[in-house]
Amino acid sequence: MCFIRSYKNMREIGLIKHNLKIYIGSDHAGFVMKEKLIPFIEDLGYQVVDFGNFKYDDTDDYVDFISPVAKAVALNPDDARGIVLGGSGEGEAIVANRFPNVRATVYYGEAGFFPEADIIKLGREHNDTNILSLGARFLDIETAKKAVKKWLETKFTNEERHVRRIKKIETVSRDIKNNLEFK
Repeated sequence: MCFIRSYKNMREIGLIKHNLKIYIGSDHAGFVMKEKLIPFIEDLGYQVVDFGNFKYDDTDDYVDFISPVAKAVALNPDDARGIVLGGSGEGEAIVANRFPNVRATVYYGEAGFFPEADIIKLGREHNDTNILSLGARFLDIETAKKAVKKWLETKFTNEERHVRRIKKIETVSRDIKNNLEFK
């Protein structure tokens, strides 16, 4: 199940400025932050599709909300991005990265010892990340908003070396899927 707002009129009056669709999902640990990020992302001019959870439930499992986001991005890697939230963001990224065509990165704040290492920017420019996994227990809402905005605005460089590496990742993934045998 997902929640999609009516965007036809919003596009006609210019509130939807981007063709990129943003899928979002979170378990209980990121629920409050997700609810605050949705209107923020919409105000940036993106259509948001919410895969839940739709109410706070401390017994829910992040896999149930992250998988639909990752599937939607995997099916539309050129026209969609995903934002997933959980306590650390780690498990959420692990789930998302199981899907083909998905390149999820985790963000839970800047590294104090190396502040010029802008992981959000590098993830987009070098790896063409298409899912941002936020560690909600490590971020305040303003930091999360800045990270989301930067991630959405940063373009992939399309440099040959980065394209080549992404193709190799997809080849490895496909080879593993086709040839891995458990004995």
